[in-house]
Amino acid sequence: MSRLKAWRVLALIASLVLVLGVAACGDDDDDGGPSEDAANASFDLKIGGVFPLTGDLSQFGPSGEKALELAVQVANDAAKEAGADITVTSEVADDETSPQAGQQAATQLVSNGANCLVGAYGSAVTIPIAEAVASRQSVPQISPASTSPEITELDDNGFLFRTAPSDALQGGVLADAVEQELGGTDFTLSLAARNDPYGEGIIRAFQQAWEAKGGKVTGDPVLYDPEQSSFNSEADQITQGNPDAYVIIDFEDPYAKVGAALARTGEFDAKRLFTADGLAFGDGIPDTIPTAALDGARGSRPATPTDTPAANAFDKLWEEKGGADRNTFDAQTFDAAILCFLASVAAGSNEGADIRDQLQAVSGPGGTKYTFDQLAEAVEALRNGEDIDYEGVSGAVDFDDNGDPSSATYELYAYQNGKLEVTDQVAVGGSESGGEDGGS
Repeated sequence: MSRLKAWRVLALIASLVLVLGVAACGDDDDDGGPSEDAANASFDLKIGGVFPLTGDLSQFGPSGEKALELAVQVANDAAKEAGADITVTSEVADDETSPQAGQQAATQLVSNGANCLVGAYGSAVTIPIAEAVASRQSVPQISPASTSPEITELDDNGFLFRTAPSDALQGGVLADAVEQELGGTDFTLSLAARNDPYGEGIIRAFQQAWEAKGGKVTGDPVLYDPEQSSFNSEADQITQGNPDAYVIIDFEDPYAKVGAALARTGEFDAKRLFTADGLAFGDGIPDTIPTAALDGARGSRPATPTDTPAANAFDKLWEEKGGADRNTFDAQTFDAAILCFLASVAAGSNEGADIRDQLQAVSGPGGTKYTFDQLAEAVEALRNGEDIDYEGVSGAVDFDDNGDPSSATYELYAYQNGKLEVTDQVAVGGSESGGEDGGS
């Protein structure tokens, strides 16, 4: 090769490197705040709710629908007050607490124009939606109730978030509660759970936390197929050896059958049972579950902080709306929808990837704090190019790099005479925000 040709090749390479370098560094001046498009953005935002209106988790469907309706109402009022030409609508589809139906529901919502998905509730439904729909269609998905630790490391292209905390946290909270109730850890527990990401996730997290305290278990957790017709064999395994207490993680179905099988053994005492949010029924023990299988049991569930400005305002808003009663995950559902809205405002866009890229920014520390009661002011701040930190009804949220909330509040509860009674509230995690208080 001649020197002239060699020089031309080197010059071409240098030019390409320069162009690529400029392209790669083109966003260096972006500090992660609102897009310049936020100031004059004009678009319609549609939020799709993937809710369990039927199936094992149908007890949560009505409150989920109502929470989404309230979020849409609040978002539209805030946009109008802030002078933003943004309209928010919603559509709900039934996931039937089924992975296949959940994918169909999510696909339907995206086909109908949903820019952001709130749901699903069950981890076994949320995971396939994230993998087969949200990540492939570039639509952000925020689950208000899926708590499986498996979700943290899921390959979802950054499109899956959740306002409910991972059971990696709840396992420790439940282990602390068991230690307190039993008066120590010198006890042997029998562990069991439904064999899906939710059940196995929380029972493994509990076992790790319990054994780290010096507690013992009877052996590997009894993991059962929720689709079985009979659970007599599993009930015998759970009660074998007369353990000091039981930890069983399940939903209403199949626990209605599991609990009946446990009661038939003549060795099971529900007063020695500990469980979690899947068996926390706000209206009391349902008729499908034998009272002897649950009355006296204690458990933990994600909760809403009490006596905060946001919590008090949400209580009032919920009561004024009428309809469905409060239930576990209603605040998390509301927060998920509000965060979809705020992220779209910050992006100045209703494109899924743009919304995804702003979710951590609008939820995390560093900006001025705003609650939903100050939403119009938060919208104005974003349109002025200012950072915000949404302080949710369910807590700070503060999405980490995996889309998980970095802090959580849990309630401890007990069943007394068939009714659920909250006995305590526990806060875990959290970080210093450094943000300022905003609003009125």
